[in-house]
Formats: sequence, structure tokens, C-alpha cells
Amino acid sequence: MDIFTTMKISASALKAQRVRMNAISSNLANIETTRTPDGGPYRKREVIFQSTQQDFASTLDSRLRDAAQGVKVSHIQASSAPPKMVYEPSHPDADERGMVAMPNVNLVEETADMMSASRAYEANVTVIKSAKRMALKALEIGR
Repeated sequence: MDIFTTMKISASALKAQRVRMNAISSNLANIETTRTPDGGPYRKREVIFQSTQQDFASTLDSRLRDAAQGVKVSHIQASSAPPKMVYEPSHPDADERGMVAMPNVNLVEETADMMSASRAYEANVTVIKSAKRMALKALEIGR
């Protein structure tokens, strides 16, 4: 694997983590949204990653080794978890029993996910910086 392939892989991870952070930000921004254009409360968005490496055989084939490596966002899906039901009879979206369907977003879980995404982003930036330093050192050796 050459230095540029390393950078491509880390760059794909940076893009994927950026999408993940945007989804988490959206979840946090809508933590109290009880009415959406689709009807009902906001549903948590989950980012699904997928490896761009086809299979192990393509890794062994030298012609295909650098063709598809990294990670990409496969899709963003709404969580299938049911909404949280909260008793709040004065809320405008309360039903006849006084229950309000609140988004299925957990503040602590989203904060932990944001920290994880941030750390993964930082790690990939460090990989790119290290690859850049290695390339510069290789050029210095060649002088």
C-alpha cells in the first residue's frame, strides 16, 4: 500500500464521519420535535457505513488492490425504535390521555456517539498528517 492509498482511505473515513456528525447534530437539534412534516415525532437518524473493499480475493489481486478501499456511507435510516411516551396534558400534541409522543433520541447516547465520531475524525486526520510527513521524509532522503 502506498502513501496515497493511505490518504484516500483516511479521506473516505473523514467524509463518512462528517456525515455521521451531521446526523448526530440533527438528532440533537430535534430532541424535542414532536411534529414533523411526515406526521408524528422526529425519528432518530442512524448512519450506516459500508466498506468499499469488494472482497478478500480482490485484496490479493495486485491489479485490484488499490481500486476500492475505504469506507462510505451506505445510507441514513430513521430508527425503528418507538417514540417515548411522556405524560404532559398541557402539550399541544397530547392525545386524549395526555400522552405526548416524543422523539426516540437519547441525549447521553448522542453525546457519546458525537465524541466517538469526533475521535475517529481526529484519528484519520492524524493518519493523513503522518502519511504526509512520511512522504516529505522520503523526498528528503532522495536529495
